[in-house]
Amino acid sequence: MKRARAICYFVLALIPLFSSQVFAVEVAPRISDREIIESLAELKAGQKALQQRFDDVNKRIDDLKESTHQQINDLKESTHQQINDLKESNNTRFDDMNRRFDILQWMLGLFITAALVILGFVLRMQWQMHKKQTQIETSLETQKDELTFLKTLIEKLLPPRGVL
Repeated sequence: MKRARAICYFVLALIPLFSSQVFAVEVAPRISDREIIESLAELKAGQKALQQRFDDVNKRIDDLKESTHQQINDLKESTHQQINDLKESNNTRFDDMNRRFDILQWMLGLFITAALVILGFVLRMQWQMHKKQTQIETSLETQKDELTFLKTLIEKLLPPRGVL
């Protein structure tokens, strides 16, 4: 029981410590209706000014968005134009290259044809020369015996070297 009393005294001693905050509040003086209306009018005017500032900021943001979109569209258009110009330039270059390859193809064909004609001419001449050579060799073979006979006959008819 003594213990319960001690707890009660302790709690009663702590109550003024917690309730001391309530004593710190000052009582506000009464505000008249006129002051309230003036304050409301000032608040409304401030609110209108803030609303106007927000509207101005929103308008600037919208203008900025519009100018940004316009710049982006201009960049896209110029980029597409540059790409189309590059494509046209590349197509022109490829057409020039195709024309050059066509010329090279004709020149190569012409040179190959000329080389084949010259090769055919040379082979024909070689064949004719070989044919003529074999004819001469066969005629020499047939005449070889006659020539040796004539040679020995001339040697026999001529006087010896020291006699004349």
